[in-house]
Amino acid sequence: MTTYASVSHSPLHVAVVERNPLLRAGICAALTAAAGIEVVMDTGSAPGLGALVGAAAPDVILLDLDLPGSAALEVCRELMAGTGRRRAVLGMTGRGADAALVRSALLAGVRGCLAKDAGGPEVVGAVHMVARGLMVAGSPMDQVLSGLLTTGGRTAERQVLPELTRREREILDLVARGFDNRCIARTLTLADKTVRNHVSAVLGKIGVSSRGQAIVLAREAGLGTSAR
Repeated sequence: MTTYASVSHSPLHVAVVERNPLLRAGICAALTAAAGIEVVMDTGSAPGLGALVGAAAPDVILLDLDLPGSAALEVCRELMAGTGRRRAVLGMTGRGADAALVRSALLAGVRGCLAKDAGGPEVVGAVHMVARGLMVAGSPMDQVLSGLLTTGGRTAERQVLPELTRREREILDLVARGFDNRCIARTLTLADKTVRNHVSAVLGKIGVSSRGQAIVLAREAGLGTSAR
């Protein structure tokens, strides 16, 4: 495990958790070379990660979802359940990844998923996106969401979404299609603040705390399936 020296100014602080040392070194090199990013920690294992993250204080964590057993999911849940500042977690896994694993990671709070063979610019862009609160849908996540398109149904929608108003359903449908708040506002001709309030209300009503969780439940309920 490597812990990088902290600095007094405010670049985007990133931690990399990847068990393959060569891949981890490549990711760290790509991030270090990017303007406005500092790698504050990298490690290849999960034990004690919560304490390491607390000490390094990253803004974004790139997390290997292929850690042995359920280590990655346990780490993600631990980070999401913490009482301190929430960190943005971005999952990484191989192409053709287990759909159940990616789904579980989204429900555990990750803000998207990248393929491990993603190029440096894609990784850097994804880090900036999740730091701004956006979702990142790399190929592993695309596969999962496409699968949910075939398994979702209106019966499930009635069971999962009974308390939503028509407007809230409309907004959740756009969230499930990957729209950020600004795009939703433009699509529905609403103020950004109005959309933020609606999204917060929707998350509360369906009992989730992140957009990733909302997307999974919405897709399983049959939303996000039709083009406008």
